[in-house]
Amino acid sequence: MSASRSSGTTDALGPEEGPQAGPGAVPGSELLAALLDGMDAALCAFDAGGTVTHWNREAERILGWSAEEAVGRPGFAGWAVRRADADEVQGRLMAVMDGPGRQVHEFALLRKDGGRVLVRTQSAGVRGADGKPAGVYCAFSEVHAQIDLERAIALSEALFEDASWGVVLVDVDLRPTVVNAHAARALGGGRTTLLGRPLGELIVQGVEDLEGALQHVLAAGAPPGPAELWVTLRTAEGDRRRCWRSGFLRLASPLAEEPVPLGVGWLFQDVTEAKLAAQDADRVRFRSNQLHRASRSAAECEDPMEAATTSLDYALAGFADHALVDLVAGERLVRAAQTPSDAPGPCLPVAGGGIPLRYVPGHPALQAVDRTGSVRATAGAARAAGEWAAERQWPADSVHALCAVLRSRGRTLGVVTFLRSANRAAFERPDAVYAESMADRVAASVDLHQSRGEGPGGISPSGG
Repeated sequence: MSASRSSGTTDALGPEEGPQAGPGAVPGSELLAALLDGMDAALCAFDAGGTVTHWNREAERILGWSAEEAVGRPGFAGWAVRRADADEVQGRLMAVMDGPGRQVHEFALLRKDGGRVLVRTQSAGVRGADGKPAGVYCAFSEVHAQIDLERAIALSEALFEDASWGVVLVDVDLRPTVVNAHAARALGGGRTTLLGRPLGELIVQGVEDLEGALQHVLAAGAPPGPAELWVTLRTAEGDRRRCWRSGFLRLASPLAEEPVPLGVGWLFQDVTEAKLAAQDADRVRFRSNQLHRASRSAAECEDPMEAATTSLDYALAGFADHALVDLVAGERLVRAAQTPSDAPGPCLPVAGGGIPLRYVPGHPALQAVDRTGSVRATAGAARAAGEWAAERQWPADSVHALCAVLRSRGRTLGVVTFLRSANRAAFERPDAVYAESMADRVAASVDLHQSRGEGPGGISPSGG
């Protein structure tokens, strides 16, 4: 334990024989020494005459002087401070004894080995039982350690105030405890209203992935790199799907001997627009490649109708589950080719075709012919998908449809219909553009087939 000299100051802090000391209580001087030695900051004290009265272990660690060597010395002159600087340092330290509050100074102190160390001190006066000045205590730490602490605090405050990415502290129950302004906006709430709420109340879809990542960090530590999580948020304007590039840090208490998890620091950026742009670019690149491959394969087909169905096989990859080719025959449409309705497979001509399709008025394929353009359709949320598809004479698993008209040499030859099941998204405008590009290739092949004198399945060529 640190050595200390008895003084009026130390007696006032709780002597052994004090009235509050009960049976088995720790003696006052030993308790004081234990408290001083347990401090993270270096501490020394002076009596009213400037003599060192207390010196703890952290002071010994920083300067190298033991308590036995320090206590009892008249100030710092000649051992902890250069003699040329001693008067100034001692005067600034002792000046606080007669004033209120604390004072902060920076001094260059001497180590026992002769080296110098810059310290930042906080000093305050000590008064005796009679209320008169009795001395000064001085807590000090190396400046770089203090600056590191201040930087850490400043960084923490900046992250929770001005950061351009979301920062959320999550406790071990996976509930937000601190949320910065950016994260609050991203999550669709206020900084205080989000605290303590389960993440499932804020995130409609994707919360399992997020909570799984948080639990992994609590159990095994931070992952080696950021993760991209897709989530759907519940907002006043409706559900919003977002992609967050997220990093995680396990938080442990620095005061415990064993690491005690306090929670997880979650930092994220919204990269939805960048991800969607990248996906669109990949989709365009893939579809352009498919169109090129379709053209090359169709060019090797002797039968123009085989070239048409081959082109559709390339179009289906990653695009749709089924494809149907209906050709104009007088006032009706006739099925000429289709993919299997019960399983994936190639698009093949319909054997024994020629029977007109019983499409009801307003059927999407008929609309495409009337408009000479593309038509998109989807089953309503409240409508049974099988019933919706059966009414339109499509495979039972069809939920989304895109009908593209077949046009060649100014004539409407028919319609190609692409169908998606429920595990795919509805067709959008970029999908219609791709379908129209593929329909142009199919129409050219069908036109060549019909120009030879007979349509598929014995259908005489006719135009509309």
